[in-house]
Amino acid sequence: MIRRIRGRLAAVHPQLHIYLLAIALASGASGMWETSFNNFLNDVFHIGPAQRGMLEFPRELPGLLSALGIGVLSFLPETVSGAVAYGLAALGMFGVALFGTQWIVLVIFMIVWSSGTHLMQSVGSSLTMSFATTEKRGRRMGQVGAIGGIGTIGGCLIVWLLGRVHSVGGHVSLGTYRQIFCIGAAAFMLAAIMISRLRKVGLQHARPRLLIRRRYWLYYLLECLYGARKQVFLTFGPWVLIKIFHEPPATFAKLWIVSAVIGIFFSPAVGQLIDRFGERTILMVDALLIFVVCIAYGFSESFFGNVPSTVYILYAAYVTDQLIFGVSMARATYISKTVTDPEHLAPTLSIGVSANHAVSMSIPTAGGLLWEKYGYQWVFMVGGLLAIIMLFFASLVRVPNRLAAAMPESPGEPKD
Repeated sequence: MIRRIRGRLAAVHPQLHIYLLAIALASGASGMWETSFNNFLNDVFHIGPAQRGMLEFPRELPGLLSALGIGVLSFLPETVSGAVAYGLAALGMFGVALFGTQWIVLVIFMIVWSSGTHLMQSVGSSLTMSFATTEKRGRRMGQVGAIGGIGTIGGCLIVWLLGRVHSVGGHVSLGTYRQIFCIGAAAFMLAAIMISRLRKVGLQHARPRLLIRRRYWLYYLLECLYGARKQVFLTFGPWVLIKIFHEPPATFAKLWIVSAVIGIFFSPAVGQLIDRFGERTILMVDALLIFVVCIAYGFSESFFGNVPSTVYILYAAYVTDQLIFGVSMARATYISKTVTDPEHLAPTLSIGVSANHAVSMSIPTAGGLLWEKYGYQWVFMVGGLLAIIMLFFASLVRVPNRLAAAMPESPGEPKD
């Protein structure tokens, strides 16, 4: 069976199976980090909402500088840039595992981890779309997203099992956190090795170091709005469950597993819907769903009280939000069809990452202060307003009535 699957992948591209293995490993490592880090901060440092929000500034700083990182590495093949990105993420996780009990050291290695993951955000979409023809990019990104979901399930299972065995009163021991981060770091390092083995995938020659074009203004603006929306949920969604409902790491692992299992089918479906209905429709639906999630986070406790049913509503909101994060592929396919030169894609994606982080760096600090002064409900009221703004600008998305400058097509692509 494995040989048959590998044969089908080879029919699309002879190295696609290597790339998918790297994606699965990196997604598993990311799942381990994302389901543990907030609880790690709470259990080890006992910080409040304002401090948690302020910590996002250094964590998101590499995202702001991602365009600079892409420029520095522009002379390298995209696969080498991807290997460097995963290597940095591995180093950051190892550092947090071994030395993360000291605040300053934690922040330093968190920045290293963040540098790797944000660099891969810029390179990853470009690499993925190099495995597809122009008209099938949404489908390919959805398929790769599904493989990432499988990897995420594996990572979250590790967190769930370790957290369940070593949890006392909802808190996990420091040694368990170290085990989780070390396993995740090893997975990132293996992913770096896999990516480095790819040949003639993505752009192989020097690319523009920095590229800003007026014609791409809507993409930049959509990324800025995404950056604001992203931080409302990444920072304060889990924090509501941790601080208000005292949920342990195992809860987040289980929620991520549920999200990943659904995502195995959801991501390819979104990719196909993008190809069928277009980016505009998908991004507008995304904005409407974000508004619903904001209402659930902000007002469920007010409507139902601090009771078990409220927690389940928040569980559903958390899973829904994790799933619709995958809709971000629609922005990547939109700009891939809009750029006038294939060499513009990776630097334009990196500018988009920098743009969304220019906004997202300030949102958590403001949100943490807003929470402490007025209550967490106000954070999600602001999120709901952002969703309405996103809906308006998503309605302006138009893909040119021509095929974008095609990236190199993969051997055997018509067979898919």
